[in-house]
Amino acid sequence: MRTLTADRRMIKIAMEAPYLEREEEHALAKAWRNDHDQDARNKIAMSHMRLVISMAAKFRNFGLPMGDLVQEGHIGLLEAAARFEPSREVRFSTYATWWIRASMQDYVLRNWSIVRGGTSSAQKALFFNLRRLRARLAQGDRQLTSQAMHEEIAVALGVSIADVQTMDARLSGSDTSLQAPVGGPDSDGGERLDFLASDAPLPDEQVSEMIDGERARIWLHDAMGALTEREMRIIRARRLSEEGATLEELGLDLGISKERVRQIETRALEKLRAALATKAPALTSVVH
Repeated sequence: MRTLTADRRMIKIAMEAPYLEREEEHALAKAWRNDHDQDARNKIAMSHMRLVISMAAKFRNFGLPMGDLVQEGHIGLLEAAARFEPSREVRFSTYATWWIRASMQDYVLRNWSIVRGGTSSAQKALFFNLRRLRARLAQGDRQLTSQAMHEEIAVALGVSIADVQTMDARLSGSDTSLQAPVGGPDSDGGERLDFLASDAPLPDEQVSEMIDGERARIWLHDAMGALTEREMRIIRARRLSEEGATLEELGLDLGISKERVRQIETRALEKLRAALATKAPALTSVVH
């Protein structure tokens, strides 16, 4: 009740603020721009609060408090007042509308859902226009299926059909907690989180991979013993490091040509394949 009263008082003050004539608005804007007159800026902003109220009403369908929308719009209005250039010879309301709308849209995107969406300009256009376009298509003479409707919306907004379908699903439902009980608050069926499938390997697979990986490292270490010091250095630099040195880099480092490095590497790989073939045939692919 207290919030509702505060909202009504804010709306009443905004609607009672006097309109500014073009000459007065221009003079106040110059006073702010040239002399940093805070009172001039505040007077311009207050005289356009009814614009904020009007625009906030257009965002009420997203289920957010009207007072919060007005506050965000007021922030955009002050930003517009701070940036307004009187030399452009346009009315302040025309310039401020963009800032007010942008501020409210950003607030809606940040608070409508715990999952952030609409990060690109195309996604924002889809978020704020999907319902309107869907309602317009539903009122037409044609009986469109959901797929056909999504296709027309995708073409109209320049996004993919998959994006339209995903956004439509999000707008049609609300966020659901992963800790919400399945089957009702008194059910013993567990939480939604318990029924999510995991892509992680099973415990026995993890143990098997760990054992196989350790065994492979031992076999490769033993096979490396068959190499000369220079062959081992080249294999480690070329095949066993994340960066992977080039033939030219190793040639400069060892004082030989890159073709000679390639020949040594080829010979070393043949030795490794021969050493690993008897113990671990599957590992020979590592040294190909």
